[in-house]
Amino acid sequence: MSTLALAVRDSNTMIRRQLKRILRYPSMTVQLVITPVIMLLLFVYVFGGTLGAGLGGGRGTYVNYVLPGILLMSAAMAATGTAVMVATDMTEGIIARFRTMRISRASVLTGHVVGSVVQQVLGMAVVIGIALAIGFRPHASLLDWLGAAGLLTLLAVAITWLAVALGLKSPTPEAASNAPMPLILLPFLGSGFVPTSSMPTVLRWFAEYQPFTPVMQTVRGLLLGTPIGNNGVIALAWCVGIGLVSFLWAKATFNKAA
Repeated sequence: MSTLALAVRDSNTMIRRQLKRILRYPSMTVQLVITPVIMLLLFVYVFGGTLGAGLGGGRGTYVNYVLPGILLMSAAMAATGTAVMVATDMTEGIIARFRTMRISRASVLTGHVVGSVVQQVLGMAVVIGIALAIGFRPHASLLDWLGAAGLLTLLAVAITWLAVALGLKSPTPEAASNAPMPLILLPFLGSGFVPTSSMPTVLRWFAEYQPFTPVMQTVRGLLLGTPIGNNGVIALAWCVGIGLVSFLWAKATFNKAA
């Protein structure tokens, strides 16, 4: 069997391991899904009337606006769980066991990434379903939906590799749980919940140039039919850049540790 075939076989094994791990501990998956749903309901029904009025509409207008920010928050929360699971593997000795076996090293990380991306996509699908139930009304064609789904999946892959790298660098699972925390805050410090034009100058500058804002603007434009401008290109560049740098960082750290 060729090296590539062995790597594919081992990756499939590790992906199944990760998916079974998710099924065996459903409480984490439920928490990662429920928390963004609670945030969506909180912002729509508590703040949505006032914030929607500021957007020139009401609660229905605000649920349309806020959904992309909630989706990115959902992905970031799942990435935090990935960092914890990677750190747990590194500290509980399972990697030492894998080292004695004839398996592809890359397959261990691939299992974590694919399992986490599947978890994130399912979580975002649930959030979208709840949003549709409470008034989200997109104006998107099938092609627009596919574009938004593709961009969100690409972002999920990028931040998952970043979470894997952070988990590998963390000395304990507890430390790993805090390392990706800034990712959860980025939708708040961007255009996720209010337009950046309403922010003070320094915060507005950060909000407009941080990586999550062009992603949210692009998803919002695709689903609602608003102008995207150059946000699509910038969003793709951020996702590819973060994913590539994080992949190389994770690979180098894992090879050094394992």
